[in-house]
Amino acid sequence: MGLVTGLLLLPLAPVRGTLWVADHLLREAERQASDPRAVQARLAALNRALEEGAIDEATFEEEEERLLACLDSPVRYTGHRGGAS
Repeated sequence: MGLVTGLLLLPLAPVRGTLWVADHLLREAERQASDPRAVQARLAALNRALEEGAIDEATFEEEEERLLACLDSPVRYTGHRGGAS
């Protein structure tokens, strides 16, 4: 990238930096959401919440179903996006 191009794109630096951070936060959230250990920990917390009366049976079942679907999903997040690089 030439000096002139760099100077012309300089006002966009904060936007590009924000997009970079947002992309990395999204990737980390996706990685954590598909980590079986994290899902199992959330299931354990969900069971505790039900036992303590913090949530009702319907809420428990709905969230449990969602979490179990995460564990059963054949697609795991690998950190790589599909498509052209």
